[in-house]
Amino acid sequence: MFQDIFGNIHVIKRSLIFIFGCISYNRYNGFNKLKLKGTEELLDLPDRNVLFVSNHQTYFADVFAMYHVFCSVKNGFVNTIKNPIYLFNPKINLYYVAAKETMSKGWLTKLFTYSGAIIIKRTWRESGKDINRPVDISEITRIGVALNDGWLITFPQGTTTPFAPGRRGVIHIIRKFNPVVIPIVIDGFQDAYDKKGLKIKEKGILQKMTFKSPLTFDFEKENADQMLVKIMDAIEQSPRFRTRKEKSSLR
Repeated sequence: MFQDIFGNIHVIKRSLIFIFGCISYNRYNGFNKLKLKGTEELLDLPDRNVLFVSNHQTYFADVFAMYHVFCSVKNGFVNTIKNPIYLFNPKINLYYVAAKETMSKGWLTKLFTYSGAIIIKRTWRESGKDINRPVDISEITRIGVALNDGWLITFPQGTTTPFAPGRRGVIHIIRKFNPVVIPIVIDGFQDAYDKKGLKIKEKGILQKMTFKSPLTFDFEKENADQMLVKIMDAIEQSPRFRTRKEKSSLR
């Protein structure tokens, strides 16, 4: 096939990942560094129906870094992105969930979208205001299509605000499609870049990305709230991790 499941032409998608990878490489292995842990968890994963759940610190820098990592692992490198030859053979069945509000601003975000974004409309907030919008079933369908084709990254909090509550939409996805669920914990991106993740705030920052073992759920015994607590604990965004960080900052 010369197109992905959404009709995006592979050669264009590969080229965009290569270009964005080259432009962003020094952010993760140059004036800033990216410390990886746990990428061996990715080696034996199936090629489809894998859902990555992560905390979120910038709109784009987090995702750029994950593209580097997933492409590196695809080419046999573990816990390192020091061999950027992997950009010549990127992982193209990789997708990520992004808010329509974020991805509709300018030509650059349209290129980011082509590289693998699954666009959704937030049901709880838009243009800085609280709303109450019903879930668009077509969006769930697109997420299912992405999972059926490959790996999908999602951010359960739906915001870059640290320790924000998780959203139940991720539980609906897990119950409906039963993917392998891999937690990711990131840190340092908010110190290095602005909120969008495009402008550099500070150099010499050590960014961290940790991949954990797959989560297991008992759909019959665990309700949505219990499942969401398990996810928020795994990505270290639950109240107990907030308390731990606050105590650490006081020392």
